[in-house]
Amino acid sequence: MRIGILSDTHMRRAAGKLPEAVIQGLSGVDLILHAGDWTSPEVIEWVKEIAPVESVLGNNDGPDIAEYFGRTKIVSAGGKRIGLVHGDRGPGKSTEQRALLTFRDEQPDIIVFGHSHIPHHEYVDGILLFNPGSPWDKRWQPRFSYGIIAIESEKIEARHVFFDSRD
Repeated sequence: MRIGILSDTHMRRAAGKLPEAVIQGLSGVDLILHAGDWTSPEVIEWVKEIAPVESVLGNNDGPDIAEYFGRTKIVSAGGKRIGLVHGDRGPGKSTEQRALLTFRDEQPDIIVFGHSHIPHHEYVDGILLFNPGSPWDKRWQPRFSYGIIAIESEKIEARHVFFDSRD
């Protein structure tokens, strides 16, 4: 199973479409997980054109997004339990700590989070913590990014995909 990982799109309808690098790179994935901060319901529809979507709210998502998603979610995919959270709330000093602590009683195999816009790939106590960065608002990062997680049997492979243009 191939899963596209997005977060912090921060896009408005005026953008017109997702960056071509994202459209092409996520083509053929089985599922897309989005860790919040869509900021526009139109973007949800653009992403759903690529593959089915599971998502949570981010701190910049208003009531028009809240009608679709909650704050946390456990998704079963490829035989793995994936915790999905934005990462802006809860105990912990860092986004990574907040994401990990959100699911401390859930025993996920993977935790996908966002909020910081910083790509992150780390194992903590056997749990993959993965932040895809942002495909639209890279902030202090040198490049835009998203992620791909491939699950085959017991094997999990996660990687970031970096690109330079929003076009």
